[in-house]
Amino acid sequence: MIRLHHVPLGRSFRVMWLLEELGLDYEVAYYSIRDGSMRTPEFYALSPAGRVPALEYHGETWFESGAILQLLCEHHPEAGLQPAPGDADRALYLEMMHYSETVGSLVENLNLNHVFLHNPADASPVVIKLLTARLRAALAAIDRRMGSDMLLPSGFSAADIMFSYGFELARYYVEMEQFPKLWAYWDRFKAREAYQRAKARDGEQDLYDRDFYPVPEVKRDPSEWKG
Repeated sequence: MIRLHHVPLGRSFRVMWLLEELGLDYEVAYYSIRDGSMRTPEFYALSPAGRVPALEYHGETWFESGAILQLLCEHHPEAGLQPAPGDADRALYLEMMHYSETVGSLVENLNLNHVFLHNPADASPVVIKLLTARLRAALAAIDRRMGSDMLLPSGFSAADIMFSYGFELARYYVEMEQFPKLWAYWDRFKAREAYQRAKARDGEQDLYDRDFYPVPEVKRDPSEWKG
């Protein structure tokens, strides 16, 4: 039995996509960040931080999307989605698996400032501006170095699945057309049948109520100006 505990458009989509790439049968338990459904003793028993993903896999329970992706790849080496130790792409694979959370953490902090504050007036325009600039710089670094169709020269891997989460959500905060290589890369991975199957099962997201969140104007008191 395989059961994925999932929030639409959450980090758990990484696991859903990989399960589709592996051709595995699985159930989905859906949650919302907004309704408290992950704040129960039963869910904390699956994921100690009360966050998705959690994956029940043949009697074991795993949490943390990066760890789950690596574990699934280890259990299904025949898929060839994780370079083995000693392979030429191994170092780059590990770098991109972890760099994906550099991007993901910036998106998460922008989510907190733009989407989840009970009073939007509490958001700091200065913090949002800095986070957006850092997100733009993190994406630009990968755009500059991309020299193949996927992140690894050897082709599609779990690193692409890991990276896709932050990259796909970054479009709510950054104009993605300014990164031509990443824009073309996005089109390529969206064309994958497994990605499309996962999207069909993802569910209706309730995180964002608009297509783009611009950086608010930073207003300063004239008394702070330096002559």
